[in-house]
Amino acid sequence: MADELVHHERLSPNYNERTLPISMVVLHYTEMKPVETALDKLCDPDAGVSAHYLISEEGVVTRLVPEEYRAWHAGASYWRGHKDVNSASIGIELDHPGHELGYREFAEAQFEALVPLLARIVKQYDIPRANVVAHSDVAPARKIDPGELFPWERLAEYGLCLARPEKLELGDPFDNDAAFYLALERFGYDITQGHKAVEAFQRRWRPEKIDGEIDGQVRAILYQLLLDRDRGVAR
Repeated sequence: MADELVHHERLSPNYNERTLPISMVVLHYTEMKPVETALDKLCDPDAGVSAHYLISEEGVVTRLVPEEYRAWHAGASYWRGHKDVNSASIGIELDHPGHELGYREFAEAQFEALVPLLARIVKQYDIPRANVVAHSDVAPARKIDPGELFPWERLAEYGLCLARPEKLELGDPFDNDAAFYLALERFGYDITQGHKAVEAFQRRWRPEKIDGEIDGQVRAILYQLLLDRDRGVAR
């Protein structure tokens, strides 16, 4: 079934053995053009980077590392207690110019190729929606991809990631910024660089305003996400 969703295979030498079971998917953008440039780098032994899949803007899916192996896509990263995100995750690179080369909406053909691939992966490994994340979520101090234009809400409509909470509980649950940071860490983020962690949270959950500032809206969104998780409705 997986092979039906993969158009090409170009195996990268950049992988090793996993030390954890698969429980996550990390989405990236390449920030390289043309797509062949990204493919070359992901297969270059001197570059030391790779991913399991790359999806072109035309919707062509290339397998680079078999899923049973640990690809080198996340780098120094953290999510919900995992410090070796590469061992616990499948990495999917999206062919895209990124913020450096002209940030823009993601191509429709690319999204249409991503959905069935991600759906198969999520089902096969029983991955929680909360563990389908952005590179910026797991490496907030270093990364901002796939960025604020990635259509998370459309993915959420397929049940493939958590949706942004629509109805927010009344009241402000956090007495101060320290309490917010502790809650952000409880949700999953590395808060070592607090401002960057807040930016990453905003980029994923409130992309219309990314300033790294803790305001009432981001506090309410985080509180609702934690409430939903504690109630068992946000796996």
